[in-house]
Amino acid sequence: MKIKILLLIFNFAFFTSRIFSQEPVLNAEQVLEAINSGAKYATNAILDEDYKSRCDYNLTEGKWYDYEIPWHTGQIIYGLIESARVTGNQSYLETAQKAGDWWISLEIKDHPKLKGMLAAQHGDYAGETIVFATVSDGTAGIFKLTEATKNKKYAEVATRAGNWMLKNMYIEKEGLFYDNVDPKTGEVMTENSPFWPDKEKITLYDVSRPNNEGSLFLDMYKFTGDKTYKKTFINLCESLVRFQGEEGLWMGFMPNHIQDGSYHPRFNLWYAESLIDGYELTKDKRYLNAAVKCARVFADAQEKSGTIYYKNYINGKAPNMNSICGSAASFAAILWIRLVEHGVGNEFLENIERSAQWVYRNRFAEDHPDPNLRGAFLNTRVRNKKGKKWIVNRDVGTSFGLRFMTKYYDFHFGK
Repeated sequence: MKIKILLLIFNFAFFTSRIFSQEPVLNAEQVLEAINSGAKYATNAILDEDYKSRCDYNLTEGKWYDYEIPWHTGQIIYGLIESARVTGNQSYLETAQKAGDWWISLEIKDHPKLKGMLAAQHGDYAGETIVFATVSDGTAGIFKLTEATKNKKYAEVATRAGNWMLKNMYIEKEGLFYDNVDPKTGEVMTENSPFWPDKEKITLYDVSRPNNEGSLFLDMYKFTGDKTYKKTFINLCESLVRFQGEEGLWMGFMPNHIQDGSYHPRFNLWYAESLIDGYELTKDKRYLNAAVKCARVFADAQEKSGTIYYKNYINGKAPNMNSICGSAASFAAILWIRLVEHGVGNEFLENIERSAQWVYRNRFAEDHPDPNLRGAFLNTRVRNKKGKKWIVNRDVGTSFGLRFMTKYYDFHFGK
């Protein structure tokens, strides 16, 4: 019995020493294999003949469905750029350029009110409505494309779209941006929202958010040097600190649902990511502390297996296990690594390795019978839609998986 106890203590000590010495659960060859497999899948399956994302693959129908194409495409661009950087395979960057050419083709040039804005239709709940975050969630990849190619056209289009939104959608005093624009009239929707079609009393927080996803105005500032954009970005960081709840999230804004205590698996992480960017810009530790608070929520939500589900709750209710959100496991791990790099994230070292192992193991085989899934990273979503069960594997599992795997490679094996 004493020998067994000693063995258990030794095994536990060995495991924890691996975690806290940052010893990776994957070796460099495994990480590179996952990156190459995912990048090939993004190139060969996710992007269509126009090099835009096909978004959601319905597993029962064998068909792809659009869903906020500009931001999904922007994230694939981001993942491919990072894949090219780490592996040295420049074909990934060439594919990203073609996708970037499609993205900038969405610039509106002939509408009297919308000139300079992006035709960023939501495509699901909000139909043809142009949505702020459908632009901003993808812009990080667009600015990175200009950095990687030295071609300014990509960042120029993103900057013009951001400038349109700054002039027409910004509520400076509140540190908010309106969410939606009518694509026909060009009018900003300030008193109604397609996301709340049945709500009788619409408040400001129903039609606007801090909308700092993608750190759009920070990238605009870095690209142009215009301090107006820097001021805007910092104002949004300030509003995020102000609106963050004690639990570490932004429950007052959709797609969180304060009514039942459920929160979205990526929305809050986007805000935390922008706050880390804000800390790097200003060295204001309030931003870093706010990001840590959010990161802890997702560390608590992660199971020992590494799984993070699509719908989790702040009120102690068990997660809804219908949908497995691989993109959240990857995105959270990106933030955990960045916090470690800033000296405030050692508590997340175990979570990072759980995510790495989970993401590596939960991929479709490259010889899968369905070519639409060969090499895909797992990210399921199950909904009741159009009178049937809607079961999809989403492209974001792969795009965020690529971002994480490349960040993990840098973290453990050097840039």
